[in-house]
Amino acid sequence: MSRKPLTLPEVADRLGVHYMTVYRYVRTGRLPAKRVRGAWQVDPADLAHVERSRQGPRATGKAPSRARLEARLVASDEAGAWDVLEEALASGMEPDEVLLELIGPALHSIGTLWEQGKLSVADEHRASAVAARLVSRLGARFARRGHRRGTVVLAGAPGELHALPVSIAANLLRWKGFDVVELGADTPAEALVETAAGEPDLLAVGIVCTAAGSPKAARRAVAALHQAVPKVPVLLGGAAVADVAHARRLGADVFTGGRADEVVRCVEAIVAPKSAR
Repeated sequence: MSRKPLTLPEVADRLGVHYMTVYRYVRTGRLPAKRVRGAWQVDPADLAHVERSRQGPRATGKAPSRARLEARLVASDEAGAWDVLEEALASGMEPDEVLLELIGPALHSIGTLWEQGKLSVADEHRASAVAARLVSRLGARFARRGHRRGTVVLAGAPGELHALPVSIAANLLRWKGFDVVELGADTPAEALVETAAGEPDLLAVGIVCTAAGSPKAARRAVAALHQAVPKVPVLLGGAAVADVAHARRLGADVFTGGRADEVVRCVEAIVAPKSAR
């Protein structure tokens, strides 16, 4: 085996991870490296040790991390929750995996416990508030360099009080190279239409509905969007939208389901025919 030192981009390519993941390995001491003339260098033997250590923990460590994160969220312990996420990132999880495999499932479990009466409304709200701050802190890690793939506008329907599903979907789209205009919760139809009409490279508009009354308000927003940007698909999803038929009755072109990664899949499907031209 060659003993020639490796650069961080070379290490990232060998591990199949983002450059910033390798940098976190170095910063947290998991991967030994030394600076030579301003650039980090890694001994291949040290990299081989990290490769061996990654074969087990990533496959088995997600459930304990998720349980720890859930406990810290319920305790409203932002610092402790952030420590869990930093450990996950340092162990090799990518930012999108942290959202989908840690934060998302932890919040779903907390919501289930609230529905079962095992957590109070205050418990659920505190946990959601901490989770929102964590997602915000993670946001900068989702910026990707390179060719931009177009713009997606995302918003909560009028009357929709939950901004977190919008933020999570927005970050996942940014991770895939899309530009996102994120309008947050309870976006008036007029503001949504004005924003969409002003985007020259608009691929799609996504509306999130989790509250019981939000689909009715979403119907009006969808109709207004179809008038303002008739060639742009309108995506609709969230816990308050039951299925494809329900989304179609509300006027939407695409049903995104209840998971944030489904939004990404739907946008990728919109882009695919254009890329093939």
